[in-house]
Amino acid sequence: MEKMRAARMLEVGRMECEEIEIPRLEDGQVMVRSEMASICGSDLHVVMMGAGLGHPCPCPHGYPGHEGIGIVVESKSVDLSEGTHVLTFPNPPVGECFNEYQRIDPSYCVPLPGSDLPRSQLMMAQQLGTVLYAMNQNPCDVQGKTVVVMGQGSAGLFWTYLLKRAGAERVITSDLSDTRLDVSQKYGADVCVNARQEDFVTVVNDLTHGEGADYVVEAVGCSETFLQSVDLVRRDGELMWFGLPSVDDNIPFQFQKFFRKRLKGICVWAAQDEPGAASFREALRLISEKEIDVAPLLSHVFSVEDIDKAMHLAHAPQDAGALKVSIHFE
Repeated sequence: MEKMRAARMLEVGRMECEEIEIPRLEDGQVMVRSEMASICGSDLHVVMMGAGLGHPCPCPHGYPGHEGIGIVVESKSVDLSEGTHVLTFPNPPVGECFNEYQRIDPSYCVPLPGSDLPRSQLMMAQQLGTVLYAMNQNPCDVQGKTVVVMGQGSAGLFWTYLLKRAGAERVITSDLSDTRLDVSQKYGADVCVNARQEDFVTVVNDLTHGEGADYVVEAVGCSETFLQSVDLVRRDGELMWFGLPSVDDNIPFQFQKFFRKRLKGICVWAAQDEPGAASFREALRLISEKEIDVAPLLSHVFSVEDIDKAMHLAHAPQDAGALKVSIHFE
């Protein structure tokens, strides 16, 4: 049988590219030859921290990749024909985006629109789509208000862009990387704080006269920032916990403070299962029609053979000035 390159998580903190046989399709599936795949923050939690691990190690090939682009080379579905270039966004437990060929249900694919942009930029619609989905599922009027976005990875940057676009008067962002904060300014941030150099809670309190922000997005996904988010929001404010947890253990929570502030806290996931993939289609439209420029986010690209290096860089991106780390299959 024909062979393919396939990435595999062997143990926590280690991935390897292997050569395996291309698996057979099941009825209703399509086979997509991967062009590129991106590393999501949730992938790092699984691979580098072992949080939310959905399989025993060594894991199935391609897991947990769920951000990709490619072309349909075989179809056993009436919904998607061969030769179609697609964005792929499978659920991570069955994701195979880190394989050269991925089997996927066509409901987790959207045809790419005609565009003069590189397809690598269209791939960013997966991450942008998850943020759009979260905003649409839990609408919050931020017109004329002060908002905080913790973390300026690709998801946090998209939150910054969309909240400013929605009318937020002041967007305050934080990260540990000056490179990401520079992009944050281009995406609409009014105040950017390197949390390694300044106490973020103090900065926000000073800017809001001790009241806190109206709306806070935690887009980091670690215990420290999750807990800190309660200190950043004003009384009767709202929290969006967007970052996936980086640990499986319980996170001690300041419920007394949360309760006394009368806060509303929300988390959301499973954008992949939205009927009709509306958010991913809207994300593709925004990018293809150049309403948002995602080119600055595509900082580092590795061959699939070097996926372990890619994972380690994405896990510690500050010194390299990394934003979105991707892999290609050329």
